[in-house]
Formats: sequence, C-alpha cells, structure tokens
Amino acid sequence: MSTTLTSHVPAQPTLRLAFALSMGAAVSLGITRFAYGLLLPPMRADLGWSYALAGGMNTANAVGYLIGALITPALMRRFGVVRLLVVGAVLASVFMAGSGFVTAAPALLAQRLLAGVASAWVFVAGGLLAARLGEADAANGASRGGLLLGIYYGGTGFGILLSALLVPQVLKAASQVPHGWAWAWWALAVASGAATCLLAWAGRAMPERPVHASSAGTGAGAATASTAPPVALRRFGWALAGYTLFGMGYIGYMTFVIALLREQGASASFVTLFYALLGVACVASSRLWAGLLDRYRGGQPQALLNGLLGVATLLPVLSASAPVALVSGVLFGGVFLSVVASTTALVRHNLPSSRWAQGISMFTIVFALGQIVGPTVTGWISDGPGGLARGLVASAIALWLGAVLASRQHALQEA
Repeated sequence: MSTTLTSHVPAQPTLRLAFALSMGAAVSLGITRFAYGLLLPPMRADLGWSYALAGGMNTANAVGYLIGALITPALMRRFGVVRLLVVGAVLASVFMAGSGFVTAAPALLAQRLLAGVASAWVFVAGGLLAARLGEADAANGASRGGLLLGIYYGGTGFGILLSALLVPQVLKAASQVPHGWAWAWWALAVASGAATCLLAWAGRAMPERPVHASSAGTGAGAATASTAPPVALRRFGWALAGYTLFGMGYIGYMTFVIALLREQGASASFVTLFYALLGVACVASSRLWAGLLDRYRGGQPQALLNGLLGVATLLPVLSASAPVALVSGVLFGGVFLSVVASTTALVRHNLPSSRWAQGISMFTIVFALGQIVGPTVTGWISDGPGGLARGLVASAIALWLGAVLASRQHALQEA
C-alpha cells in the first residue's frame, strides 16, 4: 500500500531533527539506566546495601521498562506519539530527581521502577519518530533511514558520555555533604530536563504521523492502524529470540564490566576514560552501521552485531591489560546500540507504517525481559567459581547464541 505524508519535513534539516530526537535515547537509556552504574558504589557504601539490593535497583528499572513497553501502544493511540515522548521524558527527569530526596530502599526501588516505565515510553516513541523521519526523508528523494535510526539510538552514547563526565565531578564536589550522591541525581535530572526541551522542539518540527491513501488526519490514521491485521509474532520469532539473548548478554556486560576492571586494579580515572570512550563510540556507531541496516531486510545485521558484541565482552576476560580493556569498551560502544537500531530497521523494512509502533513495542518487550533476567543470571554465575570473569563468559555465550538465532530470520516476504 502506498504511503504519502501530510507535509514534508519542515525547513529544519533532517539530520538536525534526528540528533534532537536522539535525546530520547540519551534520557531513556544513557542517563536513566546506565548512569546508575556510576552511582551504585557511593550509594551502596552510604546506605549499607548488599549487592543483591544494589542490583535489585536496576532489576526494578527493567521491570518498569517492561511495564512501560507493554502499555506504550495503547498510550500512543490515545495521546499521540509526540505527546507521549515529551511526557515520558519529563516524568523520567522528575523520578530521577526524586531519587535524590529519599534514602529508604522501598522508596528508591519505586523511583527506579517508575523511571523505567517513563523511559520505555520515551525510547519506543522516539524510535518510532526516527523511523517516520526516515520515511519522510525517503519521500523527499533521500535514502538515509539506517543513518537516521543509528543517530537516534546512538544518542544513548550522549547520555553515557555526559554521565561519565558529570557524575564523578558532582560526587567529588559533594563528598563532604551527607548523602552527597543525591546531588548527582539532581544534576542528571537537570541534564535530562534540558534534553527534554530538545525533544519537544523536534516533535513540533516533524510530521506527527504518515497518512495513508485511505485515511486523512491523525484520527483516521489511528483507525487504520487499529483495524489492520495484527503482527504475526511467529514470523519475527528468530529475531525476537536473538534479541532476548542480546538483552541478557549486553546488560551483563554493562552491569559487571566496571566491577571486573576494578578487580583487575583499574583506577577511578581509567574507569572514567573507559566509560567516556564507550559513550563516544555509541555516538559514532550511527554512521558506521547505517549501510548495513539499509541493505538487509532480514536478521543479518542483528546476527553480525551480536557476534561482535560477544567478542567485545570476552576481551577483558582474556586479558587484564588497559589497552585490551579500552578496545573492548570502544568495540562494545560502537556496536550495542546498533543492535537495537537493527530491530527497528527490521520492522521498518517488513511492516506497513501503521504497524511500526506495534512492531517496535514487540521487540522492546523481549528486550526488557532479557534485561530483567540477564543481571540476575550473570550475578549468580559470578558468585560461583571463576567470579566475574566466568559471568562475562556467560554473557558472551548468550550474545553468540543470539547471533545464531538472528541469522535464521528472513525478510517476511521470503519466509
């Protein structure tokens, strides 16, 4: 079915809009989720947490993310994609700020869960808008869909880089203040609020949604989406299975690699360098893999990228040298968000635009399930013989198995 747009992308350059939209990924993953890894040590030391409770904070965030992903399609139909994007970013900022006002574990768990719900709204809505931006770009004679998706998901790197540069400085400045870690949460909330302003601008500067030949206006488009045949989940089964294992494997690395580097004698300044380079590589990945995402309509991109992530995960286990650790961080940062982008590209290549929201949410749900299971399984393995090194080996195996499964996903018209 042919698709046209109600209007061309406004005068704002497409790439500028894509970078503004990438603040959604920066807020929802780079800041809301990954910054916690930098705050965990001082919070645990100050509040007397066990490792189980400290890990439970991110489990709560992942559970909230799953809940948010499950209800996102209905909320987008009810309120619209742009409104959900902006409201989710505002709420994520509020919940991050709230984490600086409480010290009781149940209250902090609730804050992490609610922040996970809001971040799922932001991540899914932003990914859908990035896909629509690529559609509008193609309608205007360009073909940069993979690049635009890569820019959006690579925005997570902005959040990681900002966290790496901001959190240690705030912690140092507030080191003599009771519960000084609270100031880092507030600083992150302010940064997230600034990113939300860019998101609101981007939402106003691009079409709300494509209009199909059989409908006109947002309401009719929503009606078309609601009456279209449901997505056949089994037809994306291999990619969904591979993506679940990606969620398990990548979050194991992001949760425990800093702890492994600390065990190997890495200094605080080296950890900051490692994390900052990982974030920079995330941003750069948008250009690196754009052609791959545009060229293939099946699971080949996800398979290749999962395989590379497995290599990056295993490197610090094989060698404790600083150069090897940096190579691991740069390779991991340059790949892991492109796996996420590959699933949106798969949806965009194989489904009508009226089903993109459902397709993206479908992958987001299995992603969240993998992230819930991954830290627990990796931590349990790490508590046994072999420690963190064996835990990261398990993460690498999960990623490689995910690559094998994703390689079996064909384009839907070829299935």
